[in-house]
Amino acid sequence: MSKLPAWVTEYAQTLAEAPAWLNSQRQQALERFAAEGWPTTKQENWHHTSLAFLEQAAYQRPVSVDAAAQVKALQHAEAGYWLVFVDGKYASQLSQLDNVPAGVTLGALAAHLNDADLEQFYGAADAGTSVSALNLALAEDGAYVHVAKGVMLEQPVHMVFMNTASQGASFPRNVVRVEAGAAATVVEHHVSVSDDVASLNNVVTQAFVAADANLTHLKFQQENTQALHLADISVTQEKASRFESHSLSFGAKLARHNIRTTFLGERCETLFNGLYYVDGKRHVDHNTVIDHAVPNCISHEYYRGILTDMARGVFSGRIVVGKGADGTDAIQRSDSLLLSKLARSDARPELEIYADDVKCAHGATVGQLDEESLFYLRSRGLSEEEARNLLIYAFAASSLERIRNDALRARATASISALLPGGLALVEE
Repeated sequence: MSKLPAWVTEYAQTLAEAPAWLNSQRQQALERFAAEGWPTTKQENWHHTSLAFLEQAAYQRPVSVDAAAQVKALQHAEAGYWLVFVDGKYASQLSQLDNVPAGVTLGALAAHLNDADLEQFYGAADAGTSVSALNLALAEDGAYVHVAKGVMLEQPVHMVFMNTASQGASFPRNVVRVEAGAAATVVEHHVSVSDDVASLNNVVTQAFVAADANLTHLKFQQENTQALHLADISVTQEKASRFESHSLSFGAKLARHNIRTTFLGERCETLFNGLYYVDGKRHVDHNTVIDHAVPNCISHEYYRGILTDMARGVFSGRIVVGKGADGTDAIQRSDSLLLSKLARSDARPELEIYADDVKCAHGATVGQLDEESLFYLRSRGLSEEEARNLLIYAFAASSLERIRNDALRARATASISALLPGGLALVEE
């Protein structure tokens, strides 16, 4: 344990007493983090994203400030059920859980630690990095979503994570269970209470999608430009289930998104859809894995990034088609648009195929605005600025169109349009 940072040891010592099984998991996770430490660029999956600076950083348990105004602004936008967490802890007074239908359980994960079956889900399907191990060691709370067999949850479940304390570290851990034949939409919002909060947010979301179930997960990462966001989304899918992941990364000084799904039964479908915008010296990294462990499953994966100033975007996607997984249909694509000469994009799409009868394709592009398209738009009467803005917005719009929920698509459109040059004017038109 000698390699544990002092602040991690102190943080662990302040955790409330937990069930024996959780104490055991926490101890094992602490030992793993002590042995491995923060990921370095020597590790293949972290080659383009360095966390070495965290070796010298120190964080603390947050002392929260009032976040009611910011939460209220979010909740006013659209209908749904709202689970609000301030610096990683459930805030019942800010949450809205009126008229939750029968067969649906929504609440704080901490309130379900003594549930008979939670142990098998809590530490399962972990992405396997030392960062997620640190989350397992220090997590106190998070969202718990359980949709019973055959229940179709019509309104989205919003999980809001508000960071308020500078140099504060929060470790939310979420468990989402969608039983056979059920359907749900879950939205993660990650925001900062102000622009001067330099926080660390290490979050893990685990989802279990049963046979014939349908889960849509949409994530808005909109923390301020001093925040660090390290996240894992781990999913398991049983036969004939469908999972959609929409990752919208518009904030944070550094954001790392690990997203993984594993097919446990035939006829599964998944969509990974990502859109990110980075400016200044900000850095965003998406690392994805889709495990086609069984035959006759479909995965479509599309990520788009818009980069300007001296920003950097990274995409590393891996599709594994296991032995005997015939009938696999997999598409993977990454496209990056550079708006400045100093912006940088790194893309590494990968296919590992151990089956014969498959249909797989992958590709990546990195480039600037198309000069012929600019010329065409200017010949139609648009100024150079108007033409550029329209092409940038159109590049983002193809990702937004994959969000099927109208209200959530509108929120996503407004969020990216506020960042793009001329974007708000285009939306209003």
